[in-house]
Amino acid sequence: MIDIQTEIIAKTMALHSTFDLVAVFVFGITGALAAIYRGYDFIGLFALAFVTGVGGGLIRDSVFIQQGPPAVATDSRYIIAILLSVVVSALFHKRKKHVGKIIAFFDAIGLGVYAVVGVQKALAANLSIPASIMVGVINAVGGGLFRDVLVREEPLLFKPGQLYVLAALAGCLLFVFLGVYLGMQAETAAFITIGFTFILRLLAIKFNWATKPLYQSEGEE
Repeated sequence: MIDIQTEIIAKTMALHSTFDLVAVFVFGITGALAAIYRGYDFIGLFALAFVTGVGGGLIRDSVFIQQGPPAVATDSRYIIAILLSVVVSALFHKRKKHVGKIIAFFDAIGLGVYAVVGVQKALAANLSIPASIMVGVINAVGGGLFRDVLVREEPLLFKPGQLYVLAALAGCLLFVFLGVYLGMQAETAAFITIGFTFILRLLAIKFNWATKPLYQSEGEE
C-alpha cells in the first residue's frame, strides 16, 4: 500500500506542466546552438534540439516513472516547444564566438527547471523522497548527456568540472527541503530552487568552483 504521507506530499508538491515545457524549450536551445556551432543542417539542428530538450524527460518517464507513454508522445506542446527553441536559437547564429557562454547560460536555467520537475513528477508517482531526488538529478543532466555524446564530446556528467551534477543535486535537495519539510507552496519552492541552481551554476563557472579527479596520473598537478 502507498503511504498516506507520500500521497499528501505528492498532492501538495504538484507543479503546472508549464515548468516541464520551459525546461524542454531551454534545453532545446542548448542543443540547437550546439548544432549551429557545428554547421549542421535543419534536420541535424532539430534532432539535436529534440534529444537535448526531451532526453532527461524520456529517461524519467520511461525508466523510472513508467506510467504510460512519455509526455512528449502524448502532448503536442512538447514538439512546439522544440520548434520554438530552434527558431530562437537561430537568433544567435552570428554569435558563434560566444556560443559556449550562451549555451552555459541556458543550460544553467534548464538545470534548475528540470531538477524541480523531475523531483515533482517522481513524488507524484509515489516514489520515495531519496528516489525522487535521484530522478530529479537524472532528469536535469540527461538531456545534456545526450547532447554531448551525439556531438562527440566527453559529457560534463563524467568528468571533473564546475559543479554541474552537484548543482542539480543541490537544487533537488533544496526543492524537497522547502516543499516537503517546510511545507512551502510548490511553485514558490520551484522558483526559489531554479534561481538558486542557476546562480550556483553560473558562480561555479565564473569562479571555477570545480570538483577534482579522485586519482591523477604521474606528472599531472
